[in-house]
Amino acid sequence: MLAGKKVIVGVTGSIAAYKAAILVRLLVKAGAEVRVLMTPLAKEFTTPLTLATLSKHPILVEFFNPENGEWNSHVRLGLWADAYVIAPATANTIAKMANGVADNLLLTTYLSARCPVFVAPAMDLDMFAHPATQTNLETLRRNGDHIIEPEAGELASGLEGKGRMEEPERIVTALDAFFAHEVDGTVLSQEDSVAEGAAEGGDAATGGTEPLAERKEVEVSYLSLKGRKIMVTAGPTIEPIDPVRYISNHSSGKMGYAIAKAAMLRGADVTLVSGRTSIEPPMFVNLIPVVTARDMYEAVTSVSNEQDIIIKAAAVADYRPARISEEKVKKSDGQMSIELERTDDILKFLGEHKRHGQFLCGFSMETQNVIDNSRAKLAKKNLDMVAANNVKVEGAGFQGDTNVLTLITQDEEISLPLMSKEDAAFRILDKIFSLMQDSVC
Repeated sequence: MLAGKKVIVGVTGSIAAYKAAILVRLLVKAGAEVRVLMTPLAKEFTTPLTLATLSKHPILVEFFNPENGEWNSHVRLGLWADAYVIAPATANTIAKMANGVADNLLLTTYLSARCPVFVAPAMDLDMFAHPATQTNLETLRRNGDHIIEPEAGELASGLEGKGRMEEPERIVTALDAFFAHEVDGTVLSQEDSVAEGAAEGGDAATGGTEPLAERKEVEVSYLSLKGRKIMVTAGPTIEPIDPVRYISNHSSGKMGYAIAKAAMLRGADVTLVSGRTSIEPPMFVNLIPVVTARDMYEAVTSVSNEQDIIIKAAAVADYRPARISEEKVKKSDGQMSIELERTDDILKFLGEHKRHGQFLCGFSMETQNVIDNSRAKLAKKNLDMVAANNVKVEGAGFQGDTNVLTLITQDEEISLPLMSKEDAAFRILDKIFSLMQDSVC
């Protein structure tokens, strides 16, 4: 979602400024065009040369170049960007932002920006907890800015508490989630973006031309799965007959990859166990490539006990050749038969060894009696949910970009309309999150 986006990164005078270099590198790697603004004090914590090298653009600090008088227009910058990320944001800068102070290029650009603004605070715990800081942050929220809450942990002062700037990887996932229009747990269309009701001639991607105070207030559930470990399986398995031929299926892996990406965007620690696909894996997931059903069984079972949520979207072979020829099997004039044996039942193992609090979701692709067959699978494999579809339904096949799913639990059946696999992935995670929250209550 970040490919082709124009992102300003604002860096203020905090010890956490070193993280800005990592953030810039990750944004550029994701395909974004990045321009960096620094406050004068920020240069004391990280060098403009480092950030210029990583962003591939000169760093802007002052309003004009003293050597040639070239003007650095904050207005132009504010109009150029699709997103403005201030990371780290000190208590001093946050206070100035909340009160409209414009005494440096970073702040004047903030006041001129029509794009979404993301603020990642970084300061000592007492500064962050102080009523003045919290009031200022609340003001920014009311103005439409998105606050990426800091982490708790060891601080530069030596104290322990909340105030550590969120890790760059998580900031990138927040931006990616925003541009996927994941708002309040729902994937929105372009028309339903943050600047709902943008003035005529405005640009929805940049918040339109409405004053900040008139923009729709939203809470973006960027990191609703933060702290959760989620394993997703995807793609086909390949069972060799000989060095040339194999048994497989038509799975593209698109559904599983979409789920893995959606879980990553919501902050989860994602392990993706994947058969061979032609898809580029999502960023920031732990990819475990496998070939055969046995490979997948070993990969899954070796880490299954560590997972909070397991989603089995892979199309795993039910049978494999009992014997694999070391040489190519030559054709003959007569018929040929291949003896098959059962593969390891991964879902059965997971259901039998499901620990308390763990959520297990399986997929069921059928050609008939979808609901009955899927309910039987739900009960037999000790699953919490089955995402079922009929391969014969238009838009629900293996290779396509859409799906038509029915989410089946012990108590209900939720039929989803035709939608992209990306949207379906978010709907699956929404339901899992809801069920897990209910079980805690």
